[in-house]
Amino acid sequence: MKWSAGLLLFVLLLAIVGPWISPYAFQDTNFDAILRAPGFVEAHYFGTDEFGRDLFVRTLLGIRITLLVAVVASLVSLIIGVSYGAIAGYVGGRVDAVMMRIVDTLYALPFIFLVILLMVAFERNFLLIFVAIGAINWLDMARIVRGQTLSLREREFVDAARLTGVSTARIIFRHIAPNLLGIVIVYVTLTIPQAILVESFLSFLGLGVQEPQTSLGSLVNGGVKQMEAAPWMLLIPATLLAAMLMCFNFLGDALRDFFDARHSQ
Repeated sequence: MKWSAGLLLFVLLLAIVGPWISPYAFQDTNFDAILRAPGFVEAHYFGTDEFGRDLFVRTLLGIRITLLVAVVASLVSLIIGVSYGAIAGYVGGRVDAVMMRIVDTLYALPFIFLVILLMVAFERNFLLIFVAIGAINWLDMARIVRGQTLSLREREFVDAARLTGVSTARIIFRHIAPNLLGIVIVYVTLTIPQAILVESFLSFLGLGVQEPQTSLGSLVNGGVKQMEAAPWMLLIPATLLAAMLMCFNFLGDALRDFFDARHSQ
């Protein structure tokens, strides 16, 4: 857990501070340095692309945007999933049955194709990426929260709040939701890599972040096109993407084990 969190923190700090180290902006072109290999020549630490743009700065920008999309999309899924699951689990009965059948129906839909259609229909709006990816991930969150709420609603503190006349909405969001914090934190750390993969997939297809901005998926797409002439264009962003996904998954597993051990005590 420590090395995963430490590596993620290092990558985040590098993405924030790193561009200040380089004398280049992410959109600067240098036609005298096209496809230059990584090194310290003219401070092109990660080399350059087919337009002579510095890949060090563009890679760090890609990390920023990829993480921003993933975190915001995960927050969208968190808000929708926790609210939906907590209401279904607490109210129960027919309301719960109807709400969960809606979730089952949505599970059957090919969401990735719907996201692609949305991106095409709305001219690849950057803000739409957040909503689209968040709309995919909230279903799992809703099911997990609903299952936990079913057990929490029978606890003594919920019965006490109900007997004192506390409203249903207040019980859900003031008494039940805070007790879901552990499982929600664990699941968010596992949702972020899912969002990173979806964003990278969309950008790889050219449906995500558009030029002159970039993301790790866009950089991998560009690297595939230049794989033989400039393999570093593919290896560097792909390695960083794989490392980030691995760290988030390890961190999520470690947090899950921590909360399980704490709960069993």
